[in-house]
Amino acid sequence: MSARNIERVVTTAPPSPGFIGEGHTAVTVVDPNDFARNDPFIALMDDRIDLEPGRKAGGPHPHAGFETVTFVVEGELRDRDEGMLGTGDVLWMTAGSGVIHNEDVEPLGKSRILQLWLTLPQSARWASPRFEHIVRDSAPVRREPGAEARVYSGSSGSARATTHNYVPVTLVDVRLQPGARFEQELPDSYNGFVYVLDGDISVGSQRTRLTPGQVGWLTEAERDATTVRSIAITAGEAGARLVLYAGERQDVPIVLHGPFVGESRKDLMRISKLYLEGAMPRVSDLATAPR
Repeated sequence: MSARNIERVVTTAPPSPGFIGEGHTAVTVVDPNDFARNDPFIALMDDRIDLEPGRKAGGPHPHAGFETVTFVVEGELRDRDEGMLGTGDVLWMTAGSGVIHNEDVEPLGKSRILQLWLTLPQSARWASPRFEHIVRDSAPVRREPGAEARVYSGSSGSARATTHNYVPVTLVDVRLQPGARFEQELPDSYNGFVYVLDGDISVGSQRTRLTPGQVGWLTEAERDATTVRSIAITAGEAGARLVLYAGERQDVPIVLHGPFVGESRKDLMRISKLYLEGAMPRVSDLATAPR
């Protein structure tokens, strides 16, 4: 099986002040201005939050036209409607036709969160909103000598997640002991990247070295879903932790305005009007609706 390598390396900027204010810093991992290259990934933010007890992390806000994937790297968050999100939990939310999110969320001490914005296929752009809470211990784990990979979406080896996807996506949290090697198979139709959280790694036959805060984007492939290639990752002397995101390109241009994603300015005007008229459901409505 031929391999995929790293085509470009992005070194993220140091944490800068976040929207919550004092006690919140953020790092842009995936830039929303570069969607044409990053498709299906719109944005990824690495948020570090350390608020005084009882202080809320923002307030209600709308989303529409895409999905958010919230991965709690460290800490705990309590939300009135979505419940408790602990270390290693993932909340996968389809905003779709529009929803009011984060009505009442409170970080419980210091936390670090990766929040991904993921595009939707044309056929599901305006799907009914929904959310899925993936508890850490419910996610399947692939274990090999020196390697542990927790699978939140897609598959790794024989470990396969049951997460509902509109866009086929692989999301794997990988921990490697010093010198350990890990291989992940991906279809050529997938675009993807690795984001290093701790330690250092070398990737592919070219052994591209990545350190904490760096993003390694995979080489462009022929976008053939039937061809599968492997990406090889080897940890450095101190071991490593990384998150791998990969997903099928949609090849549908998007436009953004604040928390809304559409395929035209007309889309953005329509969903903005929907929000201003108070016609979007709230996450609390989804949480209490029969399933």
